[in-house]
Amino acid sequence: MSQKIIDKMQASCLKDVKYSNLGELVEAYATQRPDSHAFSYHLKKELIKVDQKTFKREVLSVLHDLNLDKVTGKHIAIIGENSYRWVLCYFAIVITGNVAVPIDKELPTNEIAELVKYADCTEAIISDSYIDLFTAEMLEGVTIVNMKNIDKDNVSYEGESLARKIDNDALSCIFFTSGTSGKSKGVMLSQTNIVSDIEGVYDTFYGNMAFIDSVSVLPFNHAFGLNVGVLTVYRFGCGVHICGSLKRVQKDLQELKPQTLCLVPLFVEKFYKMIWSEAEKGKKDKGLKVLIKVSNALRCIGIDLRRKFFKSILEVFGGNFENVICGGAALDSMYCEFFDSIGVTVLNGYGATECSPVISVNATYKEFKKYKGTGLPLSCTKVKIADDGEIIVGGANVALGYYRLPEGSDNAFEDGWYHTGDLGELRDGRVCITGRKKNLIILSNGENISPEELENDIARDPGVNEVLVYDKNGIIIAEVFPEEAFMNNQEHFEELRKKVNTGRPLYKQVAEIKLRDTEFIKNTTKKIVRYKNIPKE
Repeated sequence: MSQKIIDKMQASCLKDVKYSNLGELVEAYATQRPDSHAFSYHLKKELIKVDQKTFKREVLSVLHDLNLDKVTGKHIAIIGENSYRWVLCYFAIVITGNVAVPIDKELPTNEIAELVKYADCTEAIISDSYIDLFTAEMLEGVTIVNMKNIDKDNVSYEGESLARKIDNDALSCIFFTSGTSGKSKGVMLSQTNIVSDIEGVYDTFYGNMAFIDSVSVLPFNHAFGLNVGVLTVYRFGCGVHICGSLKRVQKDLQELKPQTLCLVPLFVEKFYKMIWSEAEKGKKDKGLKVLIKVSNALRCIGIDLRRKFFKSILEVFGGNFENVICGGAALDSMYCEFFDSIGVTVLNGYGATECSPVISVNATYKEFKKYKGTGLPLSCTKVKIADDGEIIVGGANVALGYYRLPEGSDNAFEDGWYHTGDLGELRDGRVCITGRKKNLIILSNGENISPEELENDIARDPGVNEVLVYDKNGIIIAEVFPEEAFMNNQEHFEELRKKVNTGRPLYKQVAEIKLRDTEFIKNTTKKIVRYKNIPKE
């Protein structure tokens, strides 16, 4: 994409204007660029596009229909698949100084009901697809609202302003953590937290890339999916297409032809495997490897033909695919290197729900390639490393704490700093993750092992679908769920074990690779839930 297009897109976003809450942002865009694209979605087979002035009007209609115009501080759960109505409800709630509680629709209904009550919600807005799963008894004392029946088309309020005076530092949203290492916690975020993080990401990428129109595929009940995949793209003044189902992803990419996507590593890995699988089926894998080598050699002398050489691959993603903002979990650098070689820049970031969620992100591939880290901290963020190697984060994006969990808040939040539980280091100010403090394997000889280090090396093998490394009676076990073609191929994995152990000290070597015939238990963001998968002693 030419720099002229990037400059044109970003000039319309008013770089020097900072917003203190989402209401101000929506009001500004509806006033200054009313006819520009805000959101799009599919209604059956029809593509619906919503401009900025219509989006503002429909937010106003929803907030009045929900009777939010004269109340503040009300806790309202939102449950359902990604949808335009979901987004309208979220904006209507937080813009009026009330508290949105997005809850994962994939959880068992009894767990959803528990979270609704735990968060002290008085109302639960539930999409039509899920509302029949809940009874009045399950959500006793909570008013159930069918999202489909909320009036978004009342035009009588459109003259009102959304730039309302609310307490930007008060509780605005409760995101429940994914719970990979224990019970989910309700992270309390304010408008200041959320908007500071959005502005921080915006500052990082201003002048480096334009999102243009982006397809949103990550679940909105997670901070990365909503705050980055929707709100940050919206801040860029770009259209957000809402993909309501993973079954539609391929069709939406073809139709919308996005330039930038926000993804978790699982999607990047799946795209990588899909490309090579299709190449092998067509007996083009050897040719692809040769073409990559030729392309990389030409780039060394200033000739970039990637968009031409790999056009057929890029067409699968719509043809305009150039950038991926990747977060939510660690991503092996080999995926970044591969996609760069075919013309797609994967920019790895680091974050936590407790930080709204982005802490740091690479602004360019060159930066990532040099440091193999997760980039510089955002402009709103400070990062330091504790004596034991733990990453500690401060700044305007750090959460208010955990809801109804003062002891947990005291342990994780101290004097405005959030103790992430991640281990890492700073290289020229850039954040580099080395492991997870809770996951450290401490052997009887006092040596510490980060299982992620071994997992990353094992996961590179084409026969590995998923892997989990843990300690059993003082020895290191790597449990692997193989790719289908490698099922029960113990010989292949024994050779892999020897390869992974080569050059490693004895205490860091894998003693056994254990094969399994089922996937690991994962949460809804497709991260392996470590504590549920490691065998009890």
